[in-house]
Amino acid sequence: MADVEMTKADAASESDWVRVTSDDGYSFLVRRKVANASETMRDMLDTAVGNYLEGIERTCPVQQRGIIVEKLLEYMSFKSYYEGLGAKEDVPVQEFMDRIPPELVLELLLAADYQNM
Repeated sequence: MADVEMTKADAASESDWVRVTSDDGYSFLVRRKVANASETMRDMLDTAVGNYLEGIERTCPVQQRGIIVEKLLEYMSFKSYYEGLGAKEDVPVQEFMDRIPPELVLELLLAADYQNM
């Protein structure tokens, strides 16, 4: 049989990376696990729900400035890393918060709310 269906594991390994783009032309390559920290991105990339262009091309356009998208992805990466660790590990939340410039906080909060994070 020449046509073999791909299993979910094969499909996931093939599309392990996704591209996230900002309004001002910045492009970020992140693991799908990181992008799935956002419910909005997860829905855009899910080809089982619908054949959205984002899921087919594995590209998520985010209608924010590059610095905001960078901080969103930084948080999503932080979240996906520390989510898997046990309760014994001390999560450096304050260290992460210190890396957020005060002038970006409100804009970042609104963007995170839209992304359902």
